[in-house]
Amino acid sequence: MAATSSAVRDADARRIAAIDIGSNSIRQIVADVSGAGGIQVVDEMKAAPRLAAGLVDTGVLDDGAMGRAVEEIARMATLARQLGAERIEAVATSAVRDASNGDEFLHRVHRQTGLHVRVLDGEEEARLSFRSALAHFELGSGRAVVADIGGGSLELVLSVDGVIERLSSLPLGAVRLTERFLPDGSTSPKALRALRKEVRAQLRPHLPVRDWRSAPLIGSGGTFTNLAGLYLTRQGIFTARSVHAARIPRGDVEHLLEMLHAMSPAERRNVEGLNADRADIIVAGLAVVAEVMARLEARDVQVSRYGIREGILLEAARVRPVVADPGEARERSVRELAERCRYEAPHATNVQRLALRLFDSLGSRLGASPVERQLLGDAALLHDVGYHISYDRHHKHSYHIIVHAELLGVPPAEQVVIANVARYHRGAPPKKKHRNYGALDRELRGRVRRLAAILRIADGFDRGHTGAVKTLRVRWVKRAIRIAPVAGDSRATLRLECWGAHRKSALLEKLAGVPVEIVAPDGTVLSSEDTLTNAE
Repeated sequence: MAATSSAVRDADARRIAAIDIGSNSIRQIVADVSGAGGIQVVDEMKAAPRLAAGLVDTGVLDDGAMGRAVEEIARMATLARQLGAERIEAVATSAVRDASNGDEFLHRVHRQTGLHVRVLDGEEEARLSFRSALAHFELGSGRAVVADIGGGSLELVLSVDGVIERLSSLPLGAVRLTERFLPDGSTSPKALRALRKEVRAQLRPHLPVRDWRSAPLIGSGGTFTNLAGLYLTRQGIFTARSVHAARIPRGDVEHLLEMLHAMSPAERRNVEGLNADRADIIVAGLAVVAEVMARLEARDVQVSRYGIREGILLEAARVRPVVADPGEARERSVRELAERCRYEAPHATNVQRLALRLFDSLGSRLGASPVERQLLGDAALLHDVGYHISYDRHHKHSYHIIVHAELLGVPPAEQVVIANVARYHRGAPPKKKHRNYGALDRELRGRVRRLAAILRIADGFDRGHTGAVKTLRVRWVKRAIRIAPVAGDSRATLRLECWGAHRKSALLEKLAGVPVEIVAPDGTVLSSEDTLTNAE
C-alpha cells in the first residue's frame, strides 16, 4: 500500500476524513483511499490545544483546553464536509480515555459538530499505529517494533513477519512525563535521570530483550517527527519533502537529548528543525525514545510521518493490510514517479544498467559504500524526469521533481542525494556555491560527487538514446581508468557514444586522480586530459 499526493483520483477511491484527538495535538487528514490501499492526501490540518494540560494533577480535562479543542474539531469537520468527505472518523486517545470528565468533552464535541468520537483503548491505538506502519514500511520479514509516542501514552507493537505478537500501552507520553518530572522547563540532570529511570522500569516487562534485541524500530508521533527534523537539519538537509523514513542513529538521539535538556523552553523554540509548540515537552519525549532504543540495543530508529490517522483511513475504507516484499515499495514508488513524468524507459533503463556496471568496477576505489549502488540506480532511472517540464534546464527540473516527490522506502537523506545526482548528470559539476549541494554535510556531498561522476559517463554512452552500447569493459590501471564500450551490433562504430562519454569524463578524472580514457571499438582513445568541458 502506498500514500501519494497525486492529483489523479482512482475510480474506486473514497474520500474520508480522519481526526485524531490526542493529548497534545489534534490532527485531521482528508484523503482519497482506493480499494488497493492507495492514499491520496487532499488536505491536512493540525492544532495544539494541549488537551491533557494539568490532567496528571487534577484527573480532569481543563475547561479552557476543552473549549479550544472543540473549536478546532468543529473547524476541521467543516473543512472535511466542504471538501466532500463521505465519512468523518474521529477518535480520542489517552487524555480523554483517562480523564474523569471525558464523557463531558465527548458530549460537547457532538453538540457542536455532530460527530460521534470513538475513544480508543490502548490496544486499539497500538493496532492503528501498526496498521499504518505496515502500509508504509516493509515489515513482512523478521521481527520489528513499532512505537507511537503521544502526549499521554506510549504504544508498543511487537511483530513477527508482519503479524502482531504483542501489544502494550504505557503511561509514558511526552506531556504526562513533562508535568510529572520536568515542570516549568526544568533542566535539572537529577530530574531527567529520575524520568529515564521510571521509563526504564516500565519498559522492562513489555520489551523482552532476549527475543527483540536489535529488532528494527519504527517510531511515529510528534516526538519522532521532530527528532527527524532536528537530525536532518544538523545534516544540512533542508529540502526534503518530509521526514518520512529518516533513520536517526542512537548516538545522535542521545546527543540531541543532552543538547535540548540543557536549554530552557524559550531557547528551544529557536532551534532549527524543532516545532516551537513542542519546545517544552520534547525532552521528555526524546528520553522515552532513548530508553526504548537502549532497551532494544537498537542502532537507529526509522521515523514514520504516518500514524493513527492513516490507520483510521485504511480501517474506514476496509482495506486489509498487505505485507510488502523487501524493496518492493521503494522500487514501485520510484518507477511510478518515472512513469507519471512520462520518462523514456529504454534510455533510462539503459543508462541505469551502464551506471551500475561502472559502479561495480569503480565504486569501492572511489570510496563508495554498498548502499550507494541503490542510490545510483534510482538516480539513473529518474535523471531525465525533468523533461516532463521542458528540455531546457531539464536536469534542474529533475532535481525539483525528485526532491519534492513522495517516495516510499526512501529516507530523506537518500532522496536528497538521488535528486542531486540526477541534477548533476549534465551541466556544471557540483559546487559548494550551489545551494542544493553546498548545504549538505561532507559525507552527503561526497556521495553526490561520486555518483554524479559515474552517471554523467553512463548517460554519455547513450548520447543518441539508441541503446547502442550493450555493456562496458572497465579497467583501472596504474595511470588511467580505461572504459571500452561494447556494441550490441558488431557493425556499430559508437563514435557518438564515445564522444558523449568523453565530454562528461572530467569529474570522474578529478575524483580518481587519474585520466579517464574512452577506448572506441576501432582502438581510438579519447582522454579526459583533452577536455575541459562538462557542459553537455
